[in-house]
Amino acid sequence: MEAETRYLTFALTKGRLAKQTLELFEKVGITCEEMKDTGSRKLIFVNEELKLKFFLAKGPDVPTYVEYGAADIGVVGRDTIMEEGRKLYEVLDLGFGRCRMCVCGPESARGLLKSQERIRVATKYPHIAKDYFYNQKNQTVEIIKLNGSIELAPIVGLSEVIVDIVETGSTLRENGLVVLEEVCPLSARVVVNPVSMRMENERITQLLTKLNICMQEE
Repeated sequence: MEAETRYLTFALTKGRLAKQTLELFEKVGITCEEMKDTGSRKLIFVNEELKLKFFLAKGPDVPTYVEYGAADIGVVGRDTIMEEGRKLYEVLDLGFGRCRMCVCGPESARGLLKSQERIRVATKYPHIAKDYFYNQKNQTVEIIKLNGSIELAPIVGLSEVIVDIVETGSTLRENGLVVLEEVCPLSARVVVNPVSMRMENERITQLLTKLNICMQEE
């Protein structure tokens, strides 16, 4: 009986991603009324009937909670999954939060990329940038980790190019920068703890199937 009464725990990325995730979950009958109370100071939200628990976390922390089994399932952007490199299963593309990871810079930097010159690359995503330049392009670069407005780096001469998420490209255009190369497409993904996938395979597979069908119908 224990397997039936165990709670499945979800780690959701705070903000717009959590809102979109909960809207999708509602369509397949997974609700958590407690989370709709914007004034609540609770950290864990529970659906007793379905034996589900939910909590909100910052994006980079979601894969950590899932890898260590504090959450069975997580919803997070693919950029975070790639950057964190945690041991987990990426099982479903939810299709929202679409954007691209790109190499950007002034148009004049295009030649530096083609000629494989040693350049400086500013980014919030050093692991993704390193993998792209070293393993895919075989280009030696110096990677500079930044936390703020990455677009500033090539403008003030800190780097020749940047690796960053591009949604509409308007910030780039306003600052005289362009997309030079696309690293990969991004969107919200469902990730699962490997042990949970074995222990709760039936419940998790049912959930993923429902979500898949729902997305195909839209």
